[in-house]
Amino acid sequence: MTAAADAAPLLETGAAAVLFASTFVFGGRVHPLRPVFRDRRTAISFCGGMAAAYVFVHVMPELHEARRSLVESASMPLRFEGMAIYFLSLVGFLVFYGLDHLRGRLDERVGDPEGGAAFRLHLGSFAAYVGLMAYLLVHSLEGSVAAVALYAVAVAAHFLALDHALREEHGAAYERMGRFLLAAMCLLGWGAGQFVALPGGVLALLVAFVSGSVIMNSLIMELPKDKDGRFPAFFAGGVAYGLLLIPLGGGL
Repeated sequence: MTAAADAAPLLETGAAAVLFASTFVFGGRVHPLRPVFRDRRTAISFCGGMAAAYVFVHVMPELHEARRSLVESASMPLRFEGMAIYFLSLVGFLVFYGLDHLRGRLDERVGDPEGGAAFRLHLGSFAAYVGLMAYLLVHSLEGSVAAVALYAVAVAAHFLALDHALREEHGAAYERMGRFLLAAMCLLGWGAGQFVALPGGVLALLVAFVSGSVIMNSLIMELPKDKDGRFPAFFAGGVAYGLLLIPLGGGL
């Protein structure tokens, strides 16, 4: 294998990591879908639908393969034949629901200042989430160029919606430091992926956890009435990207 071939995955995933970081740094100023949607909030809803479609159409089918990988990589027979994969997806869903609920309780406290406990909890949980997703950019269930490209597009869209939600929620505190922390976590997660390779079974569990987390975070950002979501755009983004993913096939 040539040096150029060896360097190709590094360049591909590195470019995607820079795209992720740029989404947070410039997300409040860039409107990537302006030619299609004049309203920024409509574009954000469309991106949220894309992220949800990626999980349901592209990642969830891979959970079956991840379950098989988990069973084969185990040093002893697993009870329930790797059903833990699906349970971890549920855990990811519930963890971020719980974190959002706790953040809302903290935010309701009288006298909680800008950048206070609610902001730190929100930012800290999403910093770990972003770093993990950047790590999975390097170590995924399938490492083809097409898989990296699909993942990069879906996650960048998801991060754009996340940036918008955090900007709306925390204002100046997020603008001043939050967006830069999340951008740094994109690069840190990618960098960790260059040096730390987890066993296949652990990787499969992380993919399952992330799939449930993406679903919950997409719902949190889009569905509540006070978030001013745009259902037609969310629906269109989900259907359009889902239909694109079906013929492309492949895995995460």
